[in-house]
Amino acid sequence: MEYCTWEEAVRWLLDQPDKQEIVRDCYYDRPLKSTAARYWQSPEWQAIRAFFPKPEGYALDLGAGNGIASYALAKDGWQVNALEPDPSNLVGCGAIKQLAEESKLAIEVIQGIGENLPFSDRTFNLVFARQALHHAQDLRKLSKEIYRVLKPGGVLVAVREHVISSGRDLPRFLDSHPLHKLYGGENAYLLKEYLGAMKLAGLYVEQVIGPFDSIINYAPLTEASLKDELKKRFNRILGGKMASQLLLSDRFFPQFLHLLSKIDQRPGRLFSFICHKMED
Repeated sequence: MEYCTWEEAVRWLLDQPDKQEIVRDCYYDRPLKSTAARYWQSPEWQAIRAFFPKPEGYALDLGAGNGIASYALAKDGWQVNALEPDPSNLVGCGAIKQLAEESKLAIEVIQGIGENLPFSDRTFNLVFARQALHHAQDLRKLSKEIYRVLKPGGVLVAVREHVISSGRDLPRFLDSHPLHKLYGGENAYLLKEYLGAMKLAGLYVEQVIGPFDSIINYAPLTEASLKDELKKRFNRILGGKMASQLLLSDRFFPQFLHLLSKIDQRPGRLFSFICHKMED
């Protein structure tokens, strides 16, 4: 199959009247400045920023895409470097530069790949990666590069990474992805591959956040909409209404979500990772 570019795939998605909910959920809608501001104000970002150190220093937005996270980091006071391999004016470096100019935010945009970071050792207090690690051609090399450019005590926050349970799951995930059939650039790794690469690089994995442990992973659903969806599913089974009243109550809902995270086997489900580089 001959694939198109990532930009062409997103342009196709933007032109589909029946795909506009996906467009908005993925933060591809226009104008980009308004989209970036919506992301900065989103419950997902509010949950993510709780894992950051104080915004006193340099942050790397790894695989920055159209720049929504670079915008959010800069708005929060970080000195931001945005690394993105795609030069596109729609979904790559060109889009980030235009967003920075329109927003009057100091975001330095660099075209490059994560396996060969064009930065000196111990440059960043924070490395942030949103849906970026699973695109790595060499996950171990990427993790080593992240470790290299982090300052001692620096933090890696990698969110919304696709996870599979076995190699057999990968084709199922790719077949279900709305854009992979067009541009061919999606991927997923085993959970142990992510953790192994990080630990081998020297990073200390402080927290692994499962698919339903935080809105970081289950956005664009909210807690309320997630409860509504689960209630519908419970109501389809005998005795489900009583079970839903108990499990979806404020008292038991967090524990129930954590259980769902443990048993979830969907190919491509989302995990997030909080790591740091140990002090010398």
